[in-house]
Amino acid sequence: MSGAPVAVVGGGLAGIAAAVALADAGCPVTLYEARPRLGGATHSFARGDLTVDNGQHVFLRCCTAYRGLLDRIGGTRQVRVQDRFDVRVLTPGGRVGRLRRAALPGPFHLLPALATYSLLGPADRLRALRGSVALSRLDPADPALDLVDLGTWLDRHGQRGPARHAVWELFTVAALNVAADQAALGAAVQVFRTALFGRADAADIGVPAVPLGELHGAAAARAVVRRGGRVRLSAKVSAVLPGPAVVVDGRRVEASAVVLAVPHEQAARLVPDGAAPGRDRWAGLRASPIVNVHAVYDRRVTELPFAAVVGSPVQWVFDKTGVAGLDRGQYLTVSVSAADRWIDLPVARVRAEFGPELRRVLPGARDARLTDFFVTRERRATFHQGPGSGALRPGAATRWPGLYLAGAWTDTGWPDTMEGAVRSGLTAARLVRRHMRRPSDVRHELGAREGAAS
Repeated sequence: MSGAPVAVVGGGLAGIAAAVALADAGCPVTLYEARPRLGGATHSFARGDLTVDNGQHVFLRCCTAYRGLLDRIGGTRQVRVQDRFDVRVLTPGGRVGRLRRAALPGPFHLLPALATYSLLGPADRLRALRGSVALSRLDPADPALDLVDLGTWLDRHGQRGPARHAVWELFTVAALNVAADQAALGAAVQVFRTALFGRADAADIGVPAVPLGELHGAAAARAVVRRGGRVRLSAKVSAVLPGPAVVVDGRRVEASAVVLAVPHEQAARLVPDGAAPGRDRWAGLRASPIVNVHAVYDRRVTELPFAAVVGSPVQWVFDKTGVAGLDRGQYLTVSVSAADRWIDLPVARVRAEFGPELRRVLPGARDARLTDFFVTRERRATFHQGPGSGALRPGAATRWPGLYLAGAWTDTGWPDTMEGAVRSGLTAARLVRRHMRRPSDVRHELGAREGAAS
């Protein structure tokens, strides 16, 4: 086996997780990223005196792999996690609902919240409770669920009107980045069973307390180097060759193994012919956009750290004032998933829609002045998690020994989330370590197993 470092291609969360795990295991590793920063789809930039995140990213307490990565790169103290799942749900009409878990074991912890949810009438509360019980009985690993859309299932189980909008779509659109009528049922079941119907504390929400560029990018680079690895930024990998080897900025570089931790379209271009016969199917994953609307006011307009919204284009709103370094006023970010309607609109059109909507949803904004308004767009934020998409997701291994895939688009068992990305990187790192073990190590391990069995 070559003594060359493992080449990890792609500096998003999947590549970061793979590189850190390999370096932790004592494997020489070089992390290549074509951009001048790490972090992938989670990054920051400067706008005047503000440090702006390209989008709002949250995680849940059940995201154990992601939280483990934060611990390894020194980011645990740079996030805030709720003591108890608690979400205020706002409406343009001024009504406010609240979903807060009770001090009960899962899966009963959210039943009191649904039973008293003020945005639903008694009949809709009962429907939501019945729907929760029915959905909790489904197995997200059942291949048949990948072929059905969530909207159809909701209709069949009486989840229409307010129950659908103020409960089911509230979470699935944000988690899957696709409308309920277009979401694969299996992926939706995974979200609800893991986060909401699993352990009582599974859905407690975590948010970054520092800019994403520091939380993921700078911290990850330091963590890899501290463990003896290398990070090469602005380094474009254009091919993977037998050996294995990678072509970096036009030059062949030998590698002990290669982890391709890049978006699925890019991976399909880089994977050599014959290494992954199913790569043509990856194109079927398509992509779903996310738009983030950034509004800076001359005064504070809400005391909520974040809130969900129903009945409005505003889906989730977050207070970014402290994270961004704003000294006066308040800076809010509106995260809009499944944003096909908004992705190509000019900023003036978006402002004309969201400025009044924020005033409708947040009474404190009605007398406030917008001092800045801008939009960030992620056209390919996630793959399109619609019916049939689960069957298109490849595993980490390829037909080439030493070449592995990573990314939230691979078959992680999770939706396209930060947790899925980290899990994919850990899986690829585990396969690399297995590949790099010497034959004598494998024979020794097999002999030990045989001795234990005799």
